[in-house]
Amino acid sequence: MTHAGDAVARLVRDEGTRVLATLVRVTGSVDLAQDAVQDAVVRALETWPRDGVPANPRGWLLVAARRRAVDVVRREAKRLGKEADAMPAIDPHPDPVSVRDDLLRLVFTCCHPALSLDAQVALALRTLGGLSTAEVARGLLVPEATMAKRLTRAKQKITQARIPYRVPAAEELPSRLAGVASTVYLIFNEGYTGRVSLLAEGVRLARLLASLMPDEPTALGLLALVLLQDARREARFSAGAPVLLADQDRSVWDFELIKEGIELVGQGLRRTPTIPNLYVIQAAIAACHDLAPSYARTNWDAVLSWYDVLLSVQDTPVVRLNRAAAVAERDGPSAALALVDALPGLSDYPWWHASRAELLHRLGSASAFEALARAEETGLPAAHAAHLRARMENENPGQMARGFDESG
Repeated sequence: MTHAGDAVARLVRDEGTRVLATLVRVTGSVDLAQDAVQDAVVRALETWPRDGVPANPRGWLLVAARRRAVDVVRREAKRLGKEADAMPAIDPHPDPVSVRDDLLRLVFTCCHPALSLDAQVALALRTLGGLSTAEVARGLLVPEATMAKRLTRAKQKITQARIPYRVPAAEELPSRLAGVASTVYLIFNEGYTGRVSLLAEGVRLARLLASLMPDEPTALGLLALVLLQDARREARFSAGAPVLLADQDRSVWDFELIKEGIELVGQGLRRTPTIPNLYVIQAAIAACHDLAPSYARTNWDAVLSWYDVLLSVQDTPVVRLNRAAAVAERDGPSAALALVDALPGLSDYPWWHASRAELLHRLGSASAFEALARAEETGLPAAHAAHLRARMENENPGQMARGFDESG
């Protein structure tokens, strides 16, 4: 595909996600909406490169998808011997709360309490985040086959229980916040590895969520976290290759976003004086990095202290892996490798293998390249894998004491 064709494909993919969200709201059926949008996407990819991108791409896709959905409904009704009216142009069942963004509305509707939290997040990511089943599986640390079955079961449960795809009443929103926040952050995190459109979408949704629920520490902490990480966007890649946090040009960081994020961390901490909040604490860790004038002057004691607080509310292997990276900077690679090797359940997690490759090379071990190969096999983003391999091949052991690739 040409460069122009790639650009059109990206536009169709990004706009198609928004169109899907709108069409699910109007039709009440994920399957019908997905089929209709897929048909519209195929038509767009066939005609736009030839005829030019329309002035309103999203509107074009929505009209095409809606027409396709109407045809399907009418054909099915005729097959069953029933009368079918055309779908209304507007939502016949407006939601009881002011969630005006279709994508955020549908994230809330996917995060129904009848589903497990993992199923909520997986369904929202696959359906509305535009992520493939493999990407969702990687984000949630499960095999792709397991994720495919989980998604099928979630859809079946929604159909069998006749769960409506509608935003819940205002008093029900807090009960769905955990799933919504997790979904938004994973969308952002997937973008953080290189898909800029998802990065921007994660920030946008986090802002909308904070404006919808301004008194919720989770919403405030989530927004703070994505802003403090997004502030480094311009420095994170150079010619397509990732730039280590230690090597980033901090002068191009967005200090307005950093200021906003730190203020939000303060608000979140004031609202959680006794019970730590998952996102507020993660944002506090990000703030430690953003406030450091240089990598060498990072306050690793503070970083580790915040990680210990985080472990009190989310003691997972991934959190401990990230904490081990901070231990490597403060106490050296041997101490960190002992912690990393003791972690359970990460054999299919590419960043675990990448961390081992980094630490093993720092220690001069020849098995570092085996760890890197395993990281690539388990899905380490190509740019990160190439960058780490180049460093390992071109630098002597012990020289790679400049920090880890950022995984999000």
